[in-house]
Parts: sequence; C-alpha cells; structure tokens
Amino acid sequence: MLAAVMTLAVVTALPAAAADFRIVCSFYPVYLHTLNIARGLPGVTVVNLAGAQTGCLHDYALTVAARKTLHHAGVLVINGAGMESYLDNLRRQQPDLPVVDAGRGLELLRDAAGAPNPHLWVSVAGAIAQVTNIAAGLAAADPAHGADYRRNAAAYVTQLQALRTRMRTGLAGLRTRKIVTLHEAFAYFAREFDLEVVGVIEREPGSEPAARELAQTIDLVRRLGLPPVFAEPQYAARSAETVARATGARVYRLDPAVTGADDPGAYVAIMERNLAVLREALGAAP
Repeated sequence: MLAAVMTLAVVTALPAAAADFRIVCSFYPVYLHTLNIARGLPGVTVVNLAGAQTGCLHDYALTVAARKTLHHAGVLVINGAGMESYLDNLRRQQPDLPVVDAGRGLELLRDAAGAPNPHLWVSVAGAIAQVTNIAAGLAAADPAHGADYRRNAAAYVTQLQALRTRMRTGLAGLRTRKIVTLHEAFAYFAREFDLEVVGVIEREPGSEPAARELAQTIDLVRRLGLPPVFAEPQYAARSAETVARATGARVYRLDPAVTGADDPGAYVAIMERNLAVLREALGAAP
C-alpha cells in the first residue's frame, strides 16, 4: 500500500449540500473513479472537465468552456501530485470552490530533478488509494450522500483489489521483467508488479528525443537483449518504432488509462487489456 507522506487537505472548503450536486473531475482517470463512487445517486452529476480524449494534463490550459463548468461546480476532484498546473490560478479566481485531492497522502516517486511523478492511478494500488481519498472528500463536501459515496467506493475497491490479484497472478513467471516505455507514466505500475523500466524514450510525451538520447536508448536495448518497447495509444509511436527498426525489438502498446470510453468499467477493462499485452510481450507461461 502507498505510504502517507503529503499533508494537503482533502477538501479546501465545504459547500452546503444541495439537491443537485455537480462533481467536476479534472481528467479521465479521476473521472472514472468518481463515476463509480457517485454511481446511482439521484441529483448527483459527474463531469469530466478535460474531456475523455484529452490525455494527460501536461500542457492543458483551462478553456472558456471549462471555466464556465467550474463556475457551476459543487466540488472539483483532482489527481494532485502536480498534474493540474492550473490549480493555483483557479484557487485565486474561485477561492470558495472545494477541491478533493485524490493524491493526498500518497508516496510520490520523483525524477532526477526532484519533480514528482503524478501518474499514481496507473498503479492499481494507487487507484485504490485515490478512490478512498475521493470518497472521503466527497462525503465531506456533500454530507447528504456521504454514506452512499463510501458504500459505492467500498464496492469499487473490491473490484480493484480483485483486478490487482488477477494481474499479480497473470504476471508471475515471466520470461523477462525488463521493459522500455515511451514516457514515465508506468513507474508506479512497474513498482507494483515487479517490472523494471530500463529505458524511457521520451521524457515529455509527444516530444521527440534528441538524436543522442535516441542513440543511447538503441544501444541500451541492444545490450539488454532486446526487451520489448512499449508505446501508448494516445501518442505517436515514431520514436518507439525507430528504436525497434534499429534493434529488432518489438513494439507493443500499453494504455495509461488517460483516454477512453465514458463508462464506469473502463479502468478495469483497460488494465485487463494491459495484462494481456504484457503477458504476450514478456513471455508468460501458457
């Protein structure tokens, strides 16, 4: 389980409960979790601020439409860990808007410069911890439905725990546990399932690596015996394919669950597909 090290409050302000309560989520993965937590509650709506096809929020800026959506929000649910770069601005403009931080208290991995890796949800354990945080924050922000949020969250956590068990079982006994990824979205996932990320092709998603960096990755893949290279469905695979052509390694696609279907079961479905891809790529026993 992820350790608690951060001290941010879950909810920064508490509105009065209303008959119609709008929960706005910063982007797709926290939206999926919140859909499950608020499932079936009359008068409660859940909105994905960035839209289901935006992807990670590395370069996201609030649009006029998004600001209007936030103006009518009862609460904003965020990933935290530095993912929502617009948050300080928003707090100045809407100081009374309650904010539920799904990353509150979770141990963060950091890069060489000390910047936090915000991709907590890609780990199933991270997703479970975030669901717990979201449910607690929503119960505080909307106490009229507090017991319902907690009940739904408990049911969803049971699903995620079963998913985690299936993935642990499915990833046992692999031929290799070394992987090369497109960018740094899978660090928590790799730690949870005992995989080793031996190379990252693009430090910033969508930005082509320098020629020297690409050459270093190609050399690494050759020296390590051609570990599989994983691209992501949300980004062009040009760099990964360049590595593959130069080395003979195969390219597969792992989904970090940042875009997809508008469906409460989407996170589990995405992770099930990732499990199948990893078993093929890493040589699982039949």
